[in-house]
Amino acid sequence: MNWEQLLSLKRFGDTEKRPRIAQDETRLGFDVDFDRIIFSEAFRSLQDKTQVIPLSETDFVHTRLTHSLEVSVVGRTLGRRVGKILLERHPNLVDLGYTFNDFGAIVAAASVMHDIGNPPFGHSGEKAIGEYFKTGNGAKFKDQLSPKEYQDLIDFEGNANGFKILTENREGISGGLRLSYATLGAFLKYPKESLPKKPTSHIVDKKYGFFQSEKEAFLDVVQELQMSQKSSENISFFRHPLAYLVEAADDICYTIIDFEDGINLGLIEEEFALEYLIKLVKDTIDIKKYHSLQHKKDRVSYLRALAIGVLINEAVAIFLANEAKILSGEFERSLLDKCQFEAQINDIIKISVAKIYQSKEVIEKEVAGYRIIGDLLDVFITALNNDYNGTASNYDYLILKMIPDEYKSNIATIYQRIMSICSYIAGMSDGFAIRIHKKLTGNSI
Repeated sequence: MNWEQLLSLKRFGDTEKRPRIAQDETRLGFDVDFDRIIFSEAFRSLQDKTQVIPLSETDFVHTRLTHSLEVSVVGRTLGRRVGKILLERHPNLVDLGYTFNDFGAIVAAASVMHDIGNPPFGHSGEKAIGEYFKTGNGAKFKDQLSPKEYQDLIDFEGNANGFKILTENREGISGGLRLSYATLGAFLKYPKESLPKKPTSHIVDKKYGFFQSEKEAFLDVVQELQMSQKSSENISFFRHPLAYLVEAADDICYTIIDFEDGINLGLIEEEFALEYLIKLVKDTIDIKKYHSLQHKKDRVSYLRALAIGVLINEAVAIFLANEAKILSGEFERSLLDKCQFEAQINDIIKISVAKIYQSKEVIEKEVAGYRIIGDLLDVFITALNNDYNGTASNYDYLILKMIPDEYKSNIATIYQRIMSICSYIAGMSDGFAIRIHKKLTGNSI
């Protein structure tokens, strides 16, 4: 892979390339990407989607929206710092007009939308959709779908749904949000289809990045960017290098900031938790300043900022030391995997899993989420299929009126109809899904 092609400013849906030298420096194309995401409906819904604690009644716990904004800030810094060195290594990019801010803008845009396809109720929402088709009423559709179409459903993936949102054509709108190819490439952490599942231990095979419905769009992106093909038997490619930085930004934020939320919520004992953070920042902490802080939130905030800085430095160093391997597809793990702070990171994640992600409050609300999502899928898929087959009841007609028009077009196949409803439900916020479910079950009017 080569950087000139990987930094393509061409927009999804364009027929001509967009030279960097011709860009308006006051509003660069990569900045336009960020703006379009921020103003999108899908991004706004993240303000009421779970990050750590579903439907938290406190006013400071992170949502998917605040998490995404913080990941973009970290991603911008990672991109700029890496970009500064890459321009020294590849002076031809300077001649073409690229600056280190371009790298920062690409990574920030891809980072801010990294969770844009996630369904309500956190990662349990993905599992709830998958379980409906694997063991629930949706299992009856298996024989009507191709193996890869069925795998898309039983392993419903927020990353793939995000790519669908970003690129899907609608009536009068071609190319989805019409983002630059560089930003779309950086977004694709797992540039492969759903089957085969985890064929190797390479990081790109951990999950998948597009549904069968977006196969042509995916191939268009990877071909424009000249991303290296990983498998000739199935659709699988090596990552756009900047996807490693997007992943690192997310890893840094959820490791440190989710931990911070757990401390502030009282789910993790302060003294116990601070001990682990101090181990991570022991070489950068100002002990005098730390002891001058009188309030827990201030102490935690100080250590969180230092920890993020330490891990940013680590991710930048690892990326630059392995640039050649990353470009060739030989770098098989995330940037922070096996780094010098691996033990400290693993300790923090282990505590977060035990004290936060598996806390009673989280488990109870995830259980409710399973029931809500399963019921919504059942009602909406049944109505859409019955209408298509000419067997709709009066109840089905009423249900159809609740589905936005954009989810009732392009539904000629059973896969398209099911995927359309999955996308509709995945786009719901936690609160909206709960309200719709209450109405469907007669518990609210």
